[in-house]
Formats: sequence, structure tokens, C-alpha cells
Amino acid sequence: MSYLLSIAGLLVVFALALLASSDRKKIKVKPLLIMVVIQIALAGLLLNTQFGLILIQGIAEVFSQLLKYANEGVSFVFGGMANEGASPFFLNVLLPIVFISVLIGIFQHLKILPFLMKGIGLLLSKINGMGKLESYNAIASAMVGQSEVFITVKKQLGALPAHRLYTLCASAMSTVSMSIVGAYMTMIEPKYVVTAIVINLFGGFIISSIINPYTVDDREDILIVQDEEKQTFFEMLGEYIMDGFKVAIIVGAMLIGFVALMAAINHTFELIFGISFQTIMGYIFAPIAIIMGIPMAEAVSAGGIMATKLITNEFVAMMDLTKIASTFSPRALGIISVFLVSFANFSSIGIIAGAVKGLNEKQGNVVARFGLKLLYGATLVSILSGIIVSIVL
Repeated sequence: MSYLLSIAGLLVVFALALLASSDRKKIKVKPLLIMVVIQIALAGLLLNTQFGLILIQGIAEVFSQLLKYANEGVSFVFGGMANEGASPFFLNVLLPIVFISVLIGIFQHLKILPFLMKGIGLLLSKINGMGKLESYNAIASAMVGQSEVFITVKKQLGALPAHRLYTLCASAMSTVSMSIVGAYMTMIEPKYVVTAIVINLFGGFIISSIINPYTVDDREDILIVQDEEKQTFFEMLGEYIMDGFKVAIIVGAMLIGFVALMAAINHTFELIFGISFQTIMGYIFAPIAIIMGIPMAEAVSAGGIMATKLITNEFVAMMDLTKIASTFSPRALGIISVFLVSFANFSSIGIIAGAVKGLNEKQGNVVARFGLKLLYGATLVSILSGIIVSIVL
């Protein structure tokens, strides 16, 4: 029965993507089916095999160790500010982003990241039926972040037609930055974070290939990656330290605003209607939770978490999930956790449009015009990932 529901869920997601398709005649079915099979195989490998368990434990241990190193620096600067036994979110979850950002900078400076991004991107282009630039951009988005990735393709940005620009932006919104993966792992199980990152990559290609199908001419598909400005090693360190700190501050500021706003809205709705805003949104999103494989008894609670992620951001939703995680079955918890690991929310529209506009004002305006379509597609990617995980759990 669960498999039939998962198949029905896949058909619903594909139908919703078809509704927004710009040209249904150009959709390439074969690459889509191959990528769905790859998603299921990878999810099964990571969640249901001994190899996957060892791999995820290794990755989790690496990030755990990195967070310990990061906390050495945080404790040196902010030690004594928190009460004994307390675990302030800003100190323990957000500030370690600074250290992860430094490591990304070092790997970027040593040309290790560009090599990996180009190599994996070229390999993916053989599978997904899309261009080399699109494949590279998806990998780069997951490694350097949804706004920073556009700097690496700055040379090609101005010449890109709207349909290719959409795919680049969709990849950036469907993935998450490596710099905040450690923060996610403090709130949800690492195995779901790793699985979501991997299958979202293919999910982004699948949904974009339906919503925005096109064929790239080999003559147009030249991968030109913007080299970083020549910097000394310590100049680079200073830049990435400040970039990491900016990300931590921005995420912290957004959390203060969004959490406070949600509390105010919930309280207002409870006073007027006797029910919280999140509960109402839970009922609206419950059908989506059900097609993702979440039991009906848990669908409203799951829908509320999903709606919170879309309206605010994944951090707020993950914080809410940690409060009620014990009320969910392991299967439902896994599906919701995977759904939450992406940048698919309203604020990301502004972040991506702003990043592109900072590099090319004309293209930034183009991105702003298809912003809602971007969010629609990225949300379908998250739903698709949840369905794929429901098949193997």
C-alpha cells in the first residue's frame, strides 16, 4: 500500500510540474526516469545499507569534529556568556558557520573545490541531458552557497537566455550550502541531511527539466568559470572569516524576526479564531504530507512544519520540529527531515535575485520576474525528495 501511495505521489508531483511547464513537447522522458531510479537507489544505499550507515557516520563524525574545533574559537571569544548547562542557538549552531566558511575558502584557494565542481558537473551532464553549465552550477551551489555560486559564472551571466538562467537559479534554491550543513546536523539526524543533499541535486534537474525543458547546443555549452581574484592566503582567510560571520549574523537576524513574527501571528489567530496560524496551515498542507507518505494521523502536524519552512525558512522549521519530534513516527520524521533540507522559501527569492542583480542588473530583473515560479519548482523538489525517501524507509 505504501508503494502505491508513493507512486501516486510521484505522479502528482510530475503533474504539478507539467502544469507550469513552458513547453511540454520538449520534455525528455528518458533522463527523467533514469534520474528517478538514481534517486531511489542512492536513498536506499544511504539509508538502508551497512555501507550507507558507515558513510553517513563518517560524514557526521567529520562535521562533529569540525564543530568541536569551531567551538574552541567561540568559547574563547564568548566563553562565560551562557549559563552553565545552557546551549544558546547563536553560539552553538550559528557561529560555527564561521569556521566551516574558512575551510571552504581554503579548499577554494587550493583549487580543490573548483576541480571537484567541474569534474562532478561534467559527469552529471552526461546523465541529466542538460548543459555542462547547469550541471556545474548545481554542484557549485551545494558547495559554495546559493548567492556566491553566481560569482563563479559571472563571465557567462549576461549572455544567458532566461530559460537557462531559470535552471541555474532553481538549482541554487533546491540545494543547501555546505557551510551550514553542520548547523542542520545539530537539529535533525545527519543521515537525513546527507540523503537530502544528494537526492535534491537530481530532484532539481528532474523538476527543472519538466517546468523548463530545452536543449542546449554544443556550441553554446562552453563552461567558463570565473577565477577568484588573486589573493594571498591570509587575505583569503580574512575574507572567508568575515563572509562566514555575515552569514551567521544574517541567519540569526532572520530567525529573530521570523520566530517573533510567527509567535505574534499564532497568538493573534488563537485570540480571534481559537486556533493557531500554524495549525491552519497544517490542515492546508496535510494533503501534501499524505502524498509524501506521512500517515494521516501525523499529516496536520507535519503540514504545519512544512508550511513554516516555506513561509519563513528551514532553520525556523527545524527548530519547531525538534520540539515535537518525539510525537512523530520514525518514518514520518525521516520524510519531514528530508523535506526541510533546502532553501525553498520566500526569502530565497530575494536572496537569489539580489545576488544576480549585484552582478548583472538586467538579469537580476529577469530572475525577480520568475521568482514565484522558482519557489514553486523548488518546493516540488522538496516534495519529490520526501516521496523518494518514503519509498525506502
